[in-house]
Amino acid sequence: MVQPLSFLSSFALCTVACVALLPLLKKVKAKQSILHYVAEHSGKNGTPTMGGIAFIVAIIVTACIFCDLSNRGTVVALAVFAGYAVVGFLDDFIKIRFKRNQGLFAYQKILVQLAIAVVVAVFVYRTPSIGDKIRIPFTDRQVSLGWWIVPFVVFIYLACTNGVNLTDGIDGLATSVTICFLAGMILLLTREIDRLKQMGDTYAVRQTQDIVLLCVIAVGALLAFLIFNANDAKVFMGDTGSLALGALVACVAIFTRFSLFIPIVGLMFVVSCVSVILQVGYFKLTHGKRIFLMAPFHHHLQEKGLSETRICVVYCAVTAVSIAVLLCFGG
Repeated sequence: MVQPLSFLSSFALCTVACVALLPLLKKVKAKQSILHYVAEHSGKNGTPTMGGIAFIVAIIVTACIFCDLSNRGTVVALAVFAGYAVVGFLDDFIKIRFKRNQGLFAYQKILVQLAIAVVVAVFVYRTPSIGDKIRIPFTDRQVSLGWWIVPFVVFIYLACTNGVNLTDGIDGLATSVTICFLAGMILLLTREIDRLKQMGDTYAVRQTQDIVLLCVIAVGALLAFLIFNANDAKVFMGDTGSLALGALVACVAIFTRFSLFIPIVGLMFVVSCVSVILQVGYFKLTHGKRIFLMAPFHHHLQEKGLSETRICVVYCAVTAVSIAVLLCFGG
């Protein structure tokens, strides 16, 4: 009963927050300046941004009501979620305040993200319910990384936050793909709880149950936000939302020892990152040639003529198939 109630609560709270926030964002002129790299984006200039505040507040408030806050892992996950949201908020605020597309400098964002990630990595290493172990996809095996878990966790946080951030390039894309990711993790972790119970790992069972509940809460809030963020978007989540969601994706996987599942369940986040890396690298090596018409990959698809809605459907479908493969073949 707790999970359905928490889902409905976060959905309702985020809906109310969006309705209340939209007029406020318009009043303070928290509008996104769009670089017109894609012709279809010309009409989006001036759309309110920082809408991620709505689902961030909804998730944190609902989690504080329904989650077990005596579990340090849950508290840390919420703190990291909020911490990355603050970084994104500062980035958005600078863009709006100075009416430019560039907020914080890249090195500033990376340094702050790195600092938060290092603190969390040390916490993970010293927490019995998580420790230095990670699950291997398609097997029941776990491997211990020892102190190497610290740089590994730092890498996961940086990769996830930037992956979600890069995916947030068209209406509803990052929101819908994150919903699919979290729904997939709910299915995988529910099965994992049964396995952990058989092993008698009570600490890990409790940790995983709390993370599943947090996923349910997040899905509820994001579904409500998607109503306002889907094409034609009334509001963008901004870096406030995308960095927070990236941190949430990382927390869900890391705190359940499922870090190696991210490239499969979060395949489209990986595609966003890799397409940019390949495009930039190839451009420099060939002195101006490109692999894609535009990067990240969703913009390449736009240039090929796919609508924003169709791109969202494709990304969600690929994510769903990835999850199904894991469920069918012993993920």
